[in-house]
Amino acid sequence: MPFTTGMITSTRATGTAATNIVVSVRNVDAIDATILVQVFGVPYSTLTLTPHYVTSYIVPANSSDIREFYIAGNVAYEVQIDNLSPSAEVVFSTYGIDEFGNIVTEQRVLQSELTSIAALSPVS
Repeated sequence: MPFTTGMITSTRATGTAATNIVVSVRNVDAIDATILVQVFGVPYSTLTLTPHYVTSYIVPANSSDIREFYIAGNVAYEVQIDNLSPSAEVVFSTYGIDEFGNIVTEQRVLQSELTSIAALSPVS
């Protein structure tokens, strides 16, 4: 089942801006999981939702994976995540981090806060 963070505003006018997004995946199952991550940004210049990253990777059984995605220069962003191995049980979380590597707590989205969606947004 795919999930989304929803749109997250990331400007200094409303708090600390994130320069990167951290996506953490914990595979708590005995089988490998294939994960698909899509990161969208809303640049100041166009204010249009734009795909920045689309990546898939394997998270081995009983392990974790933490990845960073650069999103500076966007007024907002959205992360969409899917577990393409539905028989594997995985847990997701995302965090914004500032230019100094500090967590932007207002931009934290835990598994329980992610919104399930019918499908990932199409990217062209």
